[in-house]
Amino acid sequence: MSAWHQPEPQQWWHIVEDALSEDVGSGDITGAALSANEMVRWHIEAQAEGIVCGLGIAEFLLAPSPDDSGRANIEVLKNDGDPVSRGTIMIRGYLSARQVMMAERTALNFLMHLSGVSTLTHEFVERVKGTDARIVDTRKTIPMLRSLQKYAVRCGGGHNHRMGLYDGVMLKDNHIAALGGIKPAVKAVRAYASHMLKIEVECETLEQVAEAAEAGADIVMLDNMDPFMMREAVKQYKNQVLLEASGGVSLETVRGVAQTGVHLISVGALTHSAVALPMHLELL
Repeated sequence: MSAWHQPEPQQWWHIVEDALSEDVGSGDITGAALSANEMVRWHIEAQAEGIVCGLGIAEFLLAPSPDDSGRANIEVLKNDGDPVSRGTIMIRGYLSARQVMMAERTALNFLMHLSGVSTLTHEFVERVKGTDARIVDTRKTIPMLRSLQKYAVRCGGGHNHRMGLYDGVMLKDNHIAALGGIKPAVKAVRAYASHMLKIEVECETLEQVAEAAEAGADIVMLDNMDPFMMREAVKQYKNQVLLEASGGVSLETVRGVAQTGVHLISVGALTHSAVALPMHLELL
């Protein structure tokens, strides 16, 4: 069984190797007390209900190497994106005690954090069921963990906004001010950007929404608008541009936002405020 929910996050193994190196440094001093020949059975168990994410990383860190005993093994019991509850065993194996102790914390750090992101995303997705709205993430991510966090959003049933500054255009208020307004800003970007790139414009008023739509924007962000203003924007422009609601959306308010008829709801909290899903690794 492959633990990964395809497509895998970009260059994930480099991130994981750097994280392990950060923890191990020049060597595991405590683990050196263990016999090099001692083998142990282990498993990782969920301690709360949620959506698991990061099992591919745990498999990478805890898999036997070609030099390990022929009895060494690993078994992945769940896939990323699967629901788990307290007591669910997600992955288990038989491995050198030294390797298990060395990789345990790094594996759990990734698993718990990414599962927290997936779980929170799933909660938002469940709140908007029955509406046309998609839950999407933002660039408010932990530095160097963006590809993994956005992968976790997908595992939770959400969708990705642009990955970075390179794969989509977002004209925010400061861009618009610097370029002299919405229409000249859109025109300036159209002059050099690939025809494959979407252009999104951040708007705070209905007048700005109208200007962005007339300028040829593909997506309009309704920034911190109240539900009444969002409904009016949907009424007038839903069939002309994609409408994205953004700004302080919570689990308590997301259903009401979705019911305005917007196409997308972006939630920064998915990646910057998710609480880790508790798990532990036990020796048997």
